[in-house]
Amino acid sequence: EREASSPYDRHAECTFVPPKGRENETLPMSPKNGRRAAAAVRLRVATALIGVALGGGRAGSKDGAMIASTAKSTSSLNKLNQRHHRINNRQPINRNSKMFMFKSKATPEDLDKIEPQEVATKQPAKVPDALKNRIKPGPRDFPVLRPNTPLLDMVRSPQNLKNLNMQQLKTLTKELRSDVINTVSSTGGHLGSSLGVVELTAALHYVFDSPEDKIIWDVGHQCYPHKILTGRRDKMATLRQEGGLSGFTKRDESIHDPFGAGHSSTSISAGLGMAVGRDMSGRRNHVVSVIGDGAITAGMAYEGMNHAGFLDTNQIIILNDNKQVSLPTQYNGGDQAPVGALSGALSRLQASQPLRELRDIAKGISKQLPGQLPEAAARIDEYARGIIAGGPSSLFEELGLYYIGPVDGHNLEDLVTILNEVKNTQTSGPVLIHVVTEKGKGYAPAESASDKMHGVVKFDVTTGFQNKKAGKTDSYTNYFADSLVAEAEQDPKVVGIHAAMGGGTGMNRFAKRFPERCFDVGIAEQHAVTFAAGLACEGMKPVCAIYSSFLQRAYDQVVHDVALQNLPVRFAIDRAGPVGADGATHGGAFDLSYLGCVPNMVIMAPSNEAELINMVATSMSIDDRPSAFRFPRGNGIGVDLQKNGIKGRKGTPIPIGKAKLLKCGTDVALVGIGDSVNECIKAAEILDKEFGVSATVVDARFCKPLDTEMMKQLAKEHPALLTVEENAIGGFSSQVTHYLCQEGLLDGGLKLRPLIMPDTFIEHATKESQINKAGLSAKHIVSHALGVMERKKQKADVERDIEVINEQLRNEKEKRRKMPPKAPRVSRSGGSVIVGLDDDDVPCE
Repeated sequence: EREASSPYDRHAECTFVPPKGRENETLPMSPKNGRRAAAAVRLRVATALIGVALGGGRAGSKDGAMIASTAKSTSSLNKLNQRHHRINNRQPINRNSKMFMFKSKATPEDLDKIEPQEVATKQPAKVPDALKNRIKPGPRDFPVLRPNTPLLDMVRSPQNLKNLNMQQLKTLTKELRSDVINTVSSTGGHLGSSLGVVELTAALHYVFDSPEDKIIWDVGHQCYPHKILTGRRDKMATLRQEGGLSGFTKRDESIHDPFGAGHSSTSISAGLGMAVGRDMSGRRNHVVSVIGDGAITAGMAYEGMNHAGFLDTNQIIILNDNKQVSLPTQYNGGDQAPVGALSGALSRLQASQPLRELRDIAKGISKQLPGQLPEAAARIDEYARGIIAGGPSSLFEELGLYYIGPVDGHNLEDLVTILNEVKNTQTSGPVLIHVVTEKGKGYAPAESASDKMHGVVKFDVTTGFQNKKAGKTDSYTNYFADSLVAEAEQDPKVVGIHAAMGGGTGMNRFAKRFPERCFDVGIAEQHAVTFAAGLACEGMKPVCAIYSSFLQRAYDQVVHDVALQNLPVRFAIDRAGPVGADGATHGGAFDLSYLGCVPNMVIMAPSNEAELINMVATSMSIDDRPSAFRFPRGNGIGVDLQKNGIKGRKGTPIPIGKAKLLKCGTDVALVGIGDSVNECIKAAEILDKEFGVSATVVDARFCKPLDTEMMKQLAKEHPALLTVEENAIGGFSSQVTHYLCQEGLLDGGLKLRPLIMPDTFIEHATKESQINKAGLSAKHIVSHALGVMERKKQKADVERDIEVINEQLRNEKEKRRKMPPKAPRVSRSGGSVIVGLDDDDVPCE
């Protein structure tokens, strides 16, 4: 039996205990021994149950099949009991024996309560009440046991936590951690960060009164325990899935999410705004901003703290320091003193209500002292607290915040005590509580992983092994990173820059080869871009690898510091277009628009991995202006790199501003850019095979400068032209439309249809579903093409019919002209002359 403190708390719920003296004895199935046969079946049932509880059950295994049909298992036991009775003439085996014992709600008696059914029927057996809350459908309807969570089962809102004592609250955190592991193992998501704040989340909801008190989670990727405690546990199975819960905090999802997130370093500024709004409205609720040590490296966090210190408004800032920020800072270095009982005692002392109130009184008295004494008193206080708390307090005190810490973020008693003291102290001004946590806490695979299992796909709970599908090709991110390494091998001036996203952008691969030429600036995209501009001024070749949605944060630097000075900074824009489960906060729908309007910028988008590698090489050859290339999330399409002239992932520069003709047609032109080119190719095949429509397909490759010669040729040779891009309005289609209008190529009969991302945010779903929602799939392209062609066909049919009629009339007139005239039939009546028709119904002259 595992200790309760085991990292596998979830697995300690079920334990098999063999009879005394028979721990090592095997129990083979034997037709001659009914007792041993029945015992063996019981052992198999118990083993299978334990396997299911540990996440290792298999629907196809013998044991799994037995549990999958509990009625069949019960029937087998009854038959074996009867066999034993016949053979040995003894009493049937006691089905309440201690052959297997469970530390959970599910007991052997619960299995007995399951009503037996016919094996031939496929109807599921009825489940006893003790098991109803502990199973959920798995693959092939195999029952998967949930962790035993009796306390958590009673929590429907944060108010339910108020009834628990400290020991119960500690038990609740173990159940909460088990539930998070269980949920994320089947949905994927951000695991390590959520496991690190379990105790902090429970303490916050235990002390404060959400939603009246505002608890703001920076970034929001650590909010899974928060979601579970705020009434969304029954929907956690839908996490990051279409129509399900968001992977981040979201205002329209719950009243307990006061501020939406997804990007970092926003919580302090948002919390300060809420605190000021509270004061202006005369309310007295609390505002708590929880920010990580990674997010606090961004300038916006310091801007918020600086303003908070200036306003001296009541606000609580919790610094969640898990030592996972890539940029070293003075408060999470390797020489930090260990957190223990002494540190906790000091934190309690600093947080005590009398001390803080006395300190405020002392401040008021010192302000009345003459000369330099008030300033001297303040500095004495600051330095005295710096000696007690260590270095960090001086930094935050300079910004006007009262610093408390460091505090052990996994010690519930300390957390609750300190939060209560801060909550109940009648003083004014912002307070920063420095909480030290461990990312991945309580789950051994996460604790030992280099990235603390920050972001995971579905995984096996027992081993932590992630069910990553082995793709036939590498990811676009890795193709980029490897091609950059290949360029740096030949050019010592190539340097890489990223903003605390070495894994996501692939720059860790570059850093492994060139550690001295790779710079991680922390979560500081603005600094990253201007830092790159400075490198470019000194003749280096900087490459800024930043997500499309994160580059938005540095737009002013792109315009003012790079483009305005025409500096050759290269922007590698990952996650362009829809990004799947990360949803609207990370979707790259705007970069072609916000970069396309910037002068001097070259913008490229590859349609496959070979094009991407060549565009990396192209950007290296551009040394007179800035350039950018965007690429999607996901894997390459599988093109042969060698056939495309690529060896060792070293690319060849392509002509600037030149598109690529992929297929020639006559009826409609499909012009795509980036990943949309592949949808255009599929659409052209459908149009040709199913509708007999001949389509031209062009890979634009460049959004700017545009291949104007290609666009002019397409406009003159085709009656209809469709542009397709995974970007919002103002991107590639706007460049094409502007050129065609300027050249007067839309004044004739050309039909132009731009297919772009809709004017709405597309929420989390699979990428395929998001493309369908955006109307950018191959079938949507076909539909638009047929729509244009149908209207043209109708017009052509009418014109053809008119021409046929006119031809018939001309022929008839020519025929009559050659025929001799006939005598008219004349009738006279009352002096009037009536002229009729001849035999051929031709009017008489």
